[in-house]
Amino acid sequence: MAKKEIKTDLWVYELLKEANISLTAQGCDIQEINEALKTASKSQTGNYGYPEYCGVVKDFILVIEDKASLDKHFYKDKGGLLSQDIKAVKEYAMNGALFYALHLAANTSYNKVLAFGVSGNEKHHRITPIFVNDRGDYQELSDVETFISFNDTNIGEFYLKEVLREDTDVEKTTAEILKDASKLHEDLRNYGNLTTEQKPLVVSGIMLALREIEYKTFSIESLIGDTVKTDGQKIYEAIKSNLYRANVTPDTKRDKLLSQFSVIKDTTKINEKDNTLGKTPLKHYTEFLYNSIHKNIRYHNSAEDYLGRFYGEFMSYSGGDGQTLGIVLTPKHITELFCELAQLKPTDKVIDPCCGTAGFLIAAMHKMVKMTDDEVLRRSIKRDQLFGIELQSYMFTIATTNMILRGDGKSNLHNLDFLRQNTNQLQLKGCTVGMMNPPYSQGSKTNPDLYEISFTEHLLDSLTEGARAIVIIPQSSVTGKSKEEQNIKGNILKHHTLEGVITLNKHTFYGVGTNPCIAVFTAGIPHSKKHLCKFINFEDDGFVVSKHIGLEETVSAKDKRQHLLDVWFGRIEAETKFCVETTIEADDEWLHAFYYFNDEIPSEKDFENTMADYLTFEFNMITHGRGYLFEEGGNK
Repeated sequence: MAKKEIKTDLWVYELLKEANISLTAQGCDIQEINEALKTASKSQTGNYGYPEYCGVVKDFILVIEDKASLDKHFYKDKGGLLSQDIKAVKEYAMNGALFYALHLAANTSYNKVLAFGVSGNEKHHRITPIFVNDRGDYQELSDVETFISFNDTNIGEFYLKEVLREDTDVEKTTAEILKDASKLHEDLRNYGNLTTEQKPLVVSGIMLALREIEYKTFSIESLIGDTVKTDGQKIYEAIKSNLYRANVTPDTKRDKLLSQFSVIKDTTKINEKDNTLGKTPLKHYTEFLYNSIHKNIRYHNSAEDYLGRFYGEFMSYSGGDGQTLGIVLTPKHITELFCELAQLKPTDKVIDPCCGTAGFLIAAMHKMVKMTDDEVLRRSIKRDQLFGIELQSYMFTIATTNMILRGDGKSNLHNLDFLRQNTNQLQLKGCTVGMMNPPYSQGSKTNPDLYEISFTEHLLDSLTEGARAIVIIPQSSVTGKSKEEQNIKGNILKHHTLEGVITLNKHTFYGVGTNPCIAVFTAGIPHSKKHLCKFINFEDDGFVVSKHIGLEETVSAKDKRQHLLDVWFGRIEAETKFCVETTIEADDEWLHAFYYFNDEIPSEKDFENTMADYLTFEFNMITHGRGYLFEEGGNK
């Protein structure tokens, strides 16, 4: 048992190291806590007590007790409380952790203690946090997979959300975006009679015009509803100035953008004073966007696609789910996960050939820029290492606007049909990472080129050898039910390597009604028959559907994502119910559910439950006059 305990200790140490948390083993480096531990013997003799790990993060004491066996995770008394008798405290992880936490809360000046009962090993385990306050009250919290929620960066959010049950700043921002989006949609409809396509263009254009305020070439005060030079004309000229200032080239690209923005000066209704508003709708929209979105983008250095999120929200009011524009916006947590799975480096070149509002490119740019202090390289990332293709003109305009607002005036975005592009030509761009959320549900037997798996093959053929490609597609794409899709899957394996597929939460694209998954490939290297792929069930990702909000992050999301990445990159082994590693065939269904088998040895409790079910069944049969079924040879 001692050897197993040491293995558990080392595994816990690695988890702490990964979370960037520094605790002391068998004691504590902080004098006040060390003094308290001098009387913390679990035998209650008043001698020294030695928890496995102890220390401080911010103003929280963290204390950990671990046991090698899952059977020793906790013991509760008849009242359902964690027993604090000597035997339970000594033998069970949670009971021991709680004992130390109560002692430290009572004998130090710290008001907040997080105790962790840990049992098992990296493959089969439980990690249960317990919060203890200075009055000795304790709360058992939900199990976690890692300690990522308890480092300097995340512990405050965890405390607010899980212990105090309050909204975090991030959630308040989300609520505000939702509220603003709802109001803007109403105003665009009520005062502008704008079409679904026109709405985002008006918003994008105004956002560009607002950038000219600091150069004194545009002011909101100048929008006075003049009939000689309309508010729309003033905004359009500010947009034109900003496109030149951002050095958007070539001229044809700039002219294409301006032709889309002409709706601002050519739509009469938004340029006329409205009696209710006492100003033109354009001035009203401009004031609104200045206060609600412009400041967010300007002052928040984040991977959040504010504009994309904003469009998604207010357009969802137009067509039920935003699909009237063909928009299936990729949520921020997925764009960030792509960057992690791709193991982005600041020297990578990234392409998104179906870029929508440019969410993937913004997330990649943010990640890569953060990885270097070299200003020359940072400029190169923004100007020369991000490539996007978008078929629809208004979406291309939104994407370009979005990238300009991020300080990327020379973004390599093109208004083209990706499937019509020569892959050999695209390969010359030297892209080392491909990210894509292709159009859904457009392929058919008569038009197999539009299957999502066909877009995937075209992307893989467009990348350099050894490049990483990550796509988010419907699960039906990788099951390959149609003959055409199976042929494409077979062709992909002849030229590229499948690394694995991650089954996602069915609500990832909330309201769209698709069951998505993430497929990860290595381009240009044929798939070896012996290559082991990973198939992961990540349906429980820490995101839930909340009324009136949609998909919402819970405090466990960071923890679950860290666990996913640990398993994906082979840092830890996982149970087969989470991850299966296997070789594949082209006609397999490339999903966890296809390869999964239950390799867990049934517990005594499972046996008891099965016996109870059987006896209930037998009793029911007998009471219904079918007792003969249980007699020898009784199948009559």
